[in-house]
Amino acid sequence: MKPIVQISLDLITIEEALETAALALRAGVDWLEAGTPLILAEGLHGVKKLREAFPGIPIVADLKTMDGGYLEAEMMAKAGATHVVVMARAHEETIKMVVQAGKDYGVKVMGDNLGCPDMVEGARMLEALGCDYVIHHIGYDERRGIAASGKPMPSPLDQLRDVVNAVKVPVQAVGGLTLEQAIRCPEYGAPMVVLGAPLTIDADAFKTAEGDLESSLRLICEKIHAYGTNK
Repeated sequence: MKPIVQISLDLITIEEALETAALALRAGVDWLEAGTPLILAEGLHGVKKLREAFPGIPIVADLKTMDGGYLEAEMMAKAGATHVVVMARAHEETIKMVVQAGKDYGVKVMGDNLGCPDMVEGARMLEALGCDYVIHHIGYDERRGIAASGKPMPSPLDQLRDVVNAVKVPVQAVGGLTLEQAIRCPEYGAPMVVLGAPLTIDADAFKTAEGDLESSLRLICEKIHAYGTNK
């Protein structure tokens, strides 16, 4: 699989999300993600607006579904999402229902192993239940809580190779990656690179980061996309 760059629109207004999405696509980003803060603030209307503005671009709805799996996936598919996210910590039946909705409505399912006691086993389970992708995820609160305690900060890279080797589906690493770490994800066998907080989003305010974001994103995309041609 060639490297794919996805931007996480962890914003709280559709106006800023649309502006950031347009900038990101100009810079070479491949996929858009309606982040959880955007979905909480704007609901499926945010996904609809993204679909209207950017026809043909893959849109991930980061629902973090824990229950009501079929209905949530169906709603987002009808709103224009091409991918939906279900949590490994949900009941097995919920994951199965999201997978079934994905088949019925033509959307792909991304299974997120955030919070699993055994992250590698969580990834295996998600694949076994029919998820099309695995998201290997160290959570926002988890990272901040551990950092505040003075303990070493966990990173998705710590177990990324193990997760990649445990499944056959594509893997995405998420959770506080530095710019350098994000660019290196394809080296670990994880070709789907997510750019979000803290790379492009102000993680404390959930707004677009300051500075020349478009130029920075263009350089990042060039480096990540080059990996597929230089192997």
